[in-house]
Amino acid sequence: MTSEPTAVIHDIGYRHYEGARLGRGSAALALAVNSLRGVFGLGRTARAKIMPFLLATIMLLPAVVSIAVMALLKQDGLPYPAYAVTMQAVLAIFLAAQSPYLVAPDLRFRVLPLYFSRPVTVVDYIGAKLAALAVAMFLLIAVPLTLLFAGELLVDRPGPPHTSQYLAAMGGAVVYAVLLAAIGIALASLTPRRGLGVASVIAFYLFTSAVSAVFFGVLLSIGRETAAKWAMLINPFFLVDAVQVALFGTDPSNGEGYPPGLWACLIVPVVIAVAVAGILLRYRKAASS
Repeated sequence: MTSEPTAVIHDIGYRHYEGARLGRGSAALALAVNSLRGVFGLGRTARAKIMPFLLATIMLLPAVVSIAVMALLKQDGLPYPAYAVTMQAVLAIFLAAQSPYLVAPDLRFRVLPLYFSRPVTVVDYIGAKLAALAVAMFLLIAVPLTLLFAGELLVDRPGPPHTSQYLAAMGGAVVYAVLLAAIGIALASLTPRRGLGVASVIAFYLFTSAVSAVFFGVLLSIGRETAAKWAMLINPFFLVDAVQVALFGTDPSNGEGYPPGLWACLIVPVVIAVAVAGILLRYRKAASS
């Protein structure tokens, strides 16, 4: 007596991977590229593209206006080193909007152990996220600067082009990108909720901006000019502007100047190191939970 079959095995086409295994470096690079695409909404819904492209367009407007001024009035436009300081509010909004996107979902849905079950380590993961955000911030600053420089070369205006200022501003853009990315990821990683991450970054920017302005005004009113210049460095945008002044000899964007010497150049790496250390501690704890 034969019994009826009780189960059927279906061949659904699973096959073993027979290609080359590229290792940690390629996995981290793929994570960084995918994160960078996501920052600008590429590969996401149309709604996710609105904010980054709107802010990128706003960042271009001063360059377009400056080119028009050079072409029609034969006058210099917005100084290159002052571009990021002038547009700091837009940069802060972009940082606040995109930093939580990079880290909050993985923390909220507790998928970090899945990442770290592969060759990717905590350091690789953090490095990929920081690199993606730093490149995005750099592009947000460097593209308008390059457009402005190209316009200056094409417009028939008196005098030589400001090549040294452009190069100094591009160097400053690298510092801005790394510093802001480290701060943004550090703040956004404190909470798994994107809304709270956005609020924390915005609050940090508003707090540092307000405190530096208040301290500067109060100290200047009582004749403490040197202390007032130190107070300006509380704002990360003026801190990087001070680095540009110290390293490249550009004019200070605040109109008052900064503390003499290379102190700003020492403060920036300290802030970055503290932020990265905080991120490492946060993710080691999150990975083990």
